[in-house]
Amino acid sequence: MTGPHHRLSVHNVTFQGESLAELEAHWAALGVSRLSILDSQLLEPQFPMLLHGHAYSVEAVYHLFAGGRLSSDPHAARTALATVIDAAAAVGARTVYMLTGGRGDLTWAQAADRFCAMVAPCAAQAKAAGVALAVENASSLYADIHLAHTLRDAVALAEMADLSLCIDVFHCWAEGDLAEMVRRALPRTALIQLSDYVLGDRALPARAVPGDGTIPLEGFVAQALAGGYRHGFDLELLGPRIDREGHLGAAQRACDVVGAMLDRLGA
Repeated sequence: MTGPHHRLSVHNVTFQGESLAELEAHWAALGVSRLSILDSQLLEPQFPMLLHGHAYSVEAVYHLFAGGRLSSDPHAARTALATVIDAAAAVGARTVYMLTGGRGDLTWAQAADRFCAMVAPCAAQAKAAGVALAVENASSLYADIHLAHTLRDAVALAEMADLSLCIDVFHCWAEGDLAEMVRRALPRTALIQLSDYVLGDRALPARAVPGDGTIPLEGFVAQALAGGYRHGFDLELLGPRIDREGHLGAAQRACDVVGAMLDRLGA
């Protein structure tokens, strides 16, 4: 059996709560070479040793900036992110992507300014280390820990802070100006995350294996590739549908579906 497409990773949140040894078994079963991990996993002492001797590369590392609150101490927020950037650079990770922290009582503009000021030294550190530091778009259901809830807002924030972007298609596929925003976002885009949505599903987080739902993923991926996107596609699979199928089985099926799509598109 051949492995998945070389541009695919399966985010470790798919296997939330499992140990590094269990995760390594999943990576081996899936045949993936690109890893998408949590910052807590990156900072485990065993992680660099796990990479040693294997043909793994770290595609992306997730980090929750400022402990999830933009009202938190800026020095502590920067110190925590700086530690992640250093560790990412040490293992050759390509991208660290973030939720920004929640705005609390601030207006969006005030919170955006605060985030930009807080993250600026880390943005410079990441650039010097050759690590893409990115913000992603996420549903307003996560407003307690994040600021950018449309792709438009994520692009605006990335431009303000001079950061890269992680596009989570699940959270923006239905936006009316998506194609325009993707064109604007692509020069900054360091990671694209894929999953599907079945219309009418209210069982949060309601993600589905690509091909099981209604998101026009192939058209989105085709636009990204035509626009010059050269990086990875990360499969982020979680929720009741994934639980029912089984995490590893769902991940394998997603790799097969999206791998075939990428082959069709000449990725």
